[in-house]
Amino acid sequence: MNVMRDTDSPDAINASHRVRDVLGLFKLRIGFMIMITALVGMVITPGPFIGWTKLVIMALTVLVSSASAGAFNQYYERDTDHLMARTRGRAFVTGSLPSTPAWLVLMAVMLVASVSIAAWAVNPVSAAFVFLGAFFYAVVYTVWLKRRSWLNIVVGGLAGSFAVLAGAAAVDPVIGPLPFLLAAVLFLWTPPHFWSLAIANQAEYAAAGVPMLPVVIGTQRASWVVFWSALALAMTAIAPIWFGAGVIYLLGAFSGGAYFVYKAWLLAKSPSRKTAMGSFFASLVQLSLLLVASTLDSLLV
Repeated sequence: MNVMRDTDSPDAINASHRVRDVLGLFKLRIGFMIMITALVGMVITPGPFIGWTKLVIMALTVLVSSASAGAFNQYYERDTDHLMARTRGRAFVTGSLPSTPAWLVLMAVMLVASVSIAAWAVNPVSAAFVFLGAFFYAVVYTVWLKRRSWLNIVVGGLAGSFAVLAGAAAVDPVIGPLPFLLAAVLFLWTPPHFWSLAIANQAEYAAAGVPMLPVVIGTQRASWVVFWSALALAMTAIAPIWFGAGVIYLLGAFSGGAYFVYKAWLLAKSPSRKTAMGSFFASLVQLSLLLVASTLDSLLV
């Protein structure tokens, strides 16, 4: 005899779907990555340990502010997300979550609360970077640039850089060269990362009217831009060794950068969805190796 478990009931299934929709709305996977970059920015900054309470508060305020910006991105683009396969399943598009103005109130409360708590519990400089990260993603990238200029992701990439600086400022509001260099690396990482994805989905971006680089200048030329951008990124990622980074960092930065450059070279020589996705995933490997190496280098050396 089949007995329906409580977790298989329609109400439980609907609740599970609703939780998944809400978590997807706030783009928590991206938010956690941004939070990690903030923590790495804190770890590589010389100075005394700020304490677990401040560390947790700093991490959560970065995560919550990022989540508010991610949700605003989906709310703002709810009428155009159906034009792309990778976004047409979002909750506001399918109607699984109602796109009422109440969401805007929640997003604003999340942002104001995270920035205010960061200013009170950490320091105003760190809070300013927390705010700038969310502002650049939600307003500069989503509202001002995404549908107007191929520079959208270049300027929007500052959102990740500000997270590094937020973490660094939590330790020392007077930020030194090492955190600034890591922020520069994050800034240079974003364009080839997203342009690789845009090449793989060039037809969808064109149909949606989003002027990503491959839509504006073509796949072949954009592939070479990705290669040269990846090369510039890899060279910049080595620079911290002249400002205090050690051997562990160098190994991570060099190996990750070389792998990304190699995959970007394959993309430039033979542009296709396969090589574009290879370059895209290589950028994730490069960033992961860089962040892990930065952390280990600071904690173990």
